[in-house]
Amino acid sequence: MICFVFPGQGSQREKMGEAWTDHPSWELVEEASQVANRDLGQLLLSADSTELSMTRNTQISTFLMSMIALDSIERLGISPQLCAGHSLGEYSALVGAGAMTFDAAVKLVAERGEAMQLAAEENPGAMAAVLGASDETIDALCTTTGDGIYIANYNSDGQTVVAGTIDAVDRLTSLAKEFGVKRVIKLPVGGGFHTPLIKSAQPRLKKALGATRFYDSDIPVVSNVDAHEHSRASEWPTLLLEQLCSPVLWKQSMEVLKKSSPKIVIEVGPGGVLTGLFKRSMPDVTALSVAKPEDLELLIEQVADQGPLHEWATYHHGERFYSSERLVVADCAGVFAPETSLIDMGSGSPIAVGQRIGTIGSKAVRSPFAGRLQGMIALDGERVTKGQPIAWLQSEES
Repeated sequence: MICFVFPGQGSQREKMGEAWTDHPSWELVEEASQVANRDLGQLLLSADSTELSMTRNTQISTFLMSMIALDSIERLGISPQLCAGHSLGEYSALVGAGAMTFDAAVKLVAERGEAMQLAAEENPGAMAAVLGASDETIDALCTTTGDGIYIANYNSDGQTVVAGTIDAVDRLTSLAKEFGVKRVIKLPVGGGFHTPLIKSAQPRLKKALGATRFYDSDIPVVSNVDAHEHSRASEWPTLLLEQLCSPVLWKQSMEVLKKSSPKIVIEVGPGGVLTGLFKRSMPDVTALSVAKPEDLELLIEQVADQGPLHEWATYHHGERFYSSERLVVADCAGVFAPETSLIDMGSGSPIAVGQRIGTIGSKAVRSPFAGRLQGMIALDGERVTKGQPIAWLQSEES
């Protein structure tokens, strides 16, 4: 089994989109910008840390980076059997599982970010990671701190996030050593999220959720709210609304993922925090992050090392999918027509990055890889679905 997990706020970095601008998946930025009616490429390429820390910018930019990484993985023919996302990342997970479309998620995440931005301005707050203390110790620390402090994220044993008013977080920080806390680190976010401080965002989010179409999904998503798997469309509006002001049960969610016996856990998007948590919590499971294009090579190698891939990846005629081989997959559904010149030249034809392989309807299918054509997988006139393999290449390096 392979699991996809998606990061939340705090994973953003300046110029985090730079590495992706030449990758075919970068086309999602233009599509998202049109849906959101704003220049999202600017956030990914030139926004400074102050601009990125604003919630209305943090959420949409982090989500979009996860979508670019997700699209790049899907182009390899690799898909998950289980998904989860940390806070904002749950919205990315729903797209990854097929429970929500990309365009609908862009609109919803933009609304969520705006609603939370306004709520944070109305009730200013802060968040901090508390390291090296048990849940019981942190409960006692919060009780001593007094009003205005809450546990926001149960991330792992020894790492819990608290949130609340700025004064309350400062009080907790000053008291931490008395309780044997190893360290307290303030997080680069713009409010006291997953607490009652953000409650005024609920009406706007509820309206946006009501206007969003969700789908039953074959791939379950583990919810932050209850650390249970969910796959029914009707459940998500309530869960996502409740998620806004309730703690993120990430430690408990990792336990659910662990029980599924995954071979690989992939963090899809910027940062690498979740990868670190999995490596510490599940040292026997391969955990890696896809945050930039070069990470895809390591992903292919790690997947190939696991043996036959019939459980999670589509590959050619049952043969092993080595890191020297590549699949060109459909990025939309429709009727496939191969490029006539490639059919004429046959196996061994050189393929350049961006070269047209064929069309699906009126949309060109282009190879994200360079190599030599080993064969067409989709037939002329075949109706294909998104993610279905189209062609099989041998990479130039092999």
